Amino acid sequence: MAHLDKIFKAAISLNASDVHVVPGEPIVIRRLARLIKSKSEKLSPDNARRIILEILTETQKKKLIHDKQLDFAYEISDLGRFRGSAMMHNTGLSAVFRVIPPEIKTLEELGLPDVVTKVLDNHQGLILVTGATGQGKSTTLAGMVDYINANRAHHILTIEDPIEFIYPKKRGVVNQRQLARDTLSYENALRAALREDPDVIVIGELRSLDTISMALSAAETGHLVIGTMATFSAPKTIDRIIDAYPPNEQNQIRAMLGEAFRAVITQRLIPGADEKSMALATEILVGTVPMSKLIRDGKTFQIPSMMQTGKSAGMQIMDECILSLLQEEKITAQAAQNYANDPKFFEKFVKDKVEKGT
Repeated sequence: MAHLDKIFKAAISLNASDVHVVPGEPIVIRRLARLIKSKSEKLSPDNARRIILEILTETQKKKLIHDKQLDFAYEISDLGRFRGSAMMHNTGLSAVFRVIPPEIKTLEELGLPDVVTKVLDNHQGLILVTGATGQGKSTTLAGMVDYINANRAHHILTIEDPIEFIYPKKRGVVNQRQLARDTLSYENALRAALREDPDVIVIGELRSLDTISMALSAAETGHLVIGTMATFSAPKTIDRIIDAYPPNEQNQIRAMLGEAFRAVITQRLIPGADEKSMALATEILVGTVPMSKLIRDGKTFQIPSMMQTGKSAGMQIMDECILSLLQEEKITAQAAQNYANDPKFFEKFVKDKVEKGT
């Protein structure tokens, strides 16, 4: 058994989301958004390097040495899968491992609103799941794919770096491609995808202009495209896509995006009041006809106000969702203030809590 296997087993029992292997530190885990140092001995550079390389294949080792970094997946039978990211740095070799849940949770179990399932009933268009690193984007993406796989006899093609969740056989057919192992790049895989009879194309992350362009083209030509982006809010996601293009192309892209996009779901994980779990807060932007017109007309600055008036279409802004979680006592007032876009709005709730406590 590899040394890290024992560490991963302990991390799962502690409900950790990440494991850090760093020279000069003991094993570090992240639990409920906080880093916790274990009581184990500090790792020397040689020991850190040894236990990381122990779980890599020869091909992965060569790629790590050549690129000075490596993204990979690691699986332990009867325990689970882990997404690893190894990197060379000034004190040696480190790695961070994300714990991938063994079961794919349903959209309801994840705490996503009903509008998400309605959006997934579209047969074409672009759906984006956004948020900072570690906010559960991959888990939501997996829930979406599983929902489609369970409800429609569709060909679902995924492009991932690396493959995280493995989808069981249901009504549809799912082909999962991993960067470096199964395809050279997102762009290569997307070019080929259009000739592979997909109904749904899932892109692990829209990183480059080429990937964004191909995703938009695929959404325009009759496919449902689902992907993730590392953006802070739903309105900023629209701006980010448009701003990725040169100024002389932005009018055309606004028209394409206004026509193609179906929803942007921005996520934020907040430590739960029970101190055992994380609560999911979401911001939902739905591609209604008026919203599409705003994008085409270059009036994206009006998107937040339209989201506030678009509740009947399932839209919501982040702080409204955080307030709901607070009222349902799923999170504390202090956590609400810490994670809100407008912390001042939640000051009164924190003060009320303090006064009641005294």
